[in-house]
Amino acid sequence: MRRDDRDEPFDDFFKEIERMMNEMMGDRSVDMQFEGDAGFGSDTHVDIHETDDEIRVVADLPGVEKENIKLECDGEALTIGAESEHRQYHERVELPSRVDEHNATATYNNGVLEVVFERLDTSAGIDLK
Repeated sequence: MRRDDRDEPFDDFFKEIERMMNEMMGDRSVDMQFEGDAGFGSDTHVDIHETDDEIRVVADLPGVEKENIKLECDGEALTIGAESEHRQYHERVELPSRVDEHNATATYNNGVLEVVFERLDTSAGIDLK
């Protein structure tokens, strides 16, 4: 018998953990996420892209209406709150550097949220007299 013909010894263990996590997140059965249910959980993904001038946060929020998204930023972290009829989502994303939260722009199109921030200078030079 080859190795890949046998059952993995931890399959039941991982399935049980996945079931409990889905239940905790409001999903009552593991199979729901495979039936095309518009939820968050494994469907949600957040990326941060940096350039010299800006920081761009891109988040997948499938099944969410634009009016059900709430964004807050304190200059160091972005908080994303969203809800659909199936789930609620709340995530605090630590930004890699300080940003100007007052001049941020945000777009939401086809389940993809994109927030763009201008970087702030992290320190100022001090003249010694």
